[in-house]
Amino acid sequence: MSTGTTTYSVDNGVAVIELVNPPFNVVSLPLTASLDEHLNAAATDPEVRVLVVTGAGDRAFCAGSDISEFDTFMQPGRVVEGKLRPQNATFSKLEQLPKPTIAALNGLAFGGGLEIAMCCDLIVADESVKVALPETRLGVFPSSGGPVRLARRIGPGPAKRMIFTAEPISARTGSEIGLIDELVPDGTARAAALKLAVTIAAGPALGLAAAKDLIDRSHNRSWDSLKEDSFSWSDAAFSSADCAEGVRAFRAKERPVFAGTSIPAVAAAAGELA
Repeated sequence: MSTGTTTYSVDNGVAVIELVNPPFNVVSLPLTASLDEHLNAAATDPEVRVLVVTGAGDRAFCAGSDISEFDTFMQPGRVVEGKLRPQNATFSKLEQLPKPTIAALNGLAFGGGLEIAMCCDLIVADESVKVALPETRLGVFPSSGGPVRLARRIGPGPAKRMIFTAEPISARTGSEIGLIDELVPDGTARAAALKLAVTIAAGPALGLAAAKDLIDRSHNRSWDSLKEDSFSWSDAAFSSADCAEGVRAFRAKERPVFAGTSIPAVAAAAGELA
């Protein structure tokens, strides 16, 4: 029977989800179910302003799928409903969370692990980390969003090379091609991600959600098609308590202290954009 879970904690406006399935935190059905549950918690908790996802220990963020589960799915018609549909739904839930998200790569991120990281808005990685989408070596391919999300981050040519060769690349190379957003000394990815998360969490929740939504949809929508959505978000933002606080603090030459806004309620008022 496969194992795996996630842990969840909240401090100073930052939620941390830790992938736990030692020694390499591989993606299993139980881990996926636990991740889904904790994503629901982060999405609905008004105290959570930013989410950090990391892996337990220091060997791996996540080394991909639990190969011990594969025997169950190696017959026509089994893998989609048994594994891929729920896994893709959970990964999409992470990608579409209406709050900023950061992946802290404290060890290798292969296969499904890199697919999870790419669902996050930002990726912070230890310098010695290796990343890869090596699924073709198993006779399959990255099937939880890997090809699409990788191409959107680094372009189609580099994405094809990574997937076709199945070769790991260094975090530094990942940084140079735009896959990884911040390189930090070994052993500090989690601390660096938390520091960044606290900085972001001091911002206005609605403004951050609006920016994330519009950026995420900019890759396949024109500005003209997004303009009305931007207007709806703006109307909600300008009438929010956070805007009032921002203007007050600016006039008083003080740092604003944003209390936060209920994103689901505001999103509904803005046309259910989130």
